[in-house]
Amino acid sequence: MHLPAFFMKQKLTLMVNRYEIRGVGPDGGPGDLIAFAQQKRMAFKEQVTFYSDEQRTRAVFSFKARQVIDLSSGYDVYDERGDAIGFFRKDFGKSLLRSTFHLNGPHGLDAIGQERNQAIAIIRRFIELPFTFHFDFVDQAGRPVMHVDRQFSMRDRYQVQVPDPRLDFRLAAAMTVALDALMGR
Repeated sequence: MHLPAFFMKQKLTLMVNRYEIRGVGPDGGPGDLIAFAQQKRMAFKEQVTFYSDEQRTRAVFSFKARQVIDLSSGYDVYDERGDAIGFFRKDFGKSLLRSTFHLNGPHGLDAIGQERNQAIAIIRRFIELPFTFHFDFVDQAGRPVMHVDRQFSMRDRYQVQVPDPRLDFRLAAAMTVALDALMGR
């Protein structure tokens, strides 16, 4: 289940983080809703469920932390039946100066994602402003797997490109939401 591009937007609410995942519309901007995610704030064991609509009538995939409050914990991504379809984790040591994630999926997918701009990565740690930032995920051969670009706005908006057909849309969407949620955005 590959989707070469999509958009994500965070919706601000009091007790939960909500995310809209939208396809690319005819004009190149956000199109139809593909998935709607909800994350409880202040949870001891991180879990995010993606639904087919905003009314949350049908869960279609999810990700869940392997451990309770662990800075280098991994996250398993599950399909709607509860079968694992991938895994990601933050590399805590490398993330001190530049956020770095490991992403693994089916078909031998093993990628590393890192903030593209070292200077912005360092500045973001000291100044809470709505900076644009970019993550590039590449496989072990250095081929592009996924690009996540945060657009400049007060609300969190992301444009995602997935040039690697091995990367399942659900794993790409889970990783994008995690980038926002795990970086305290």
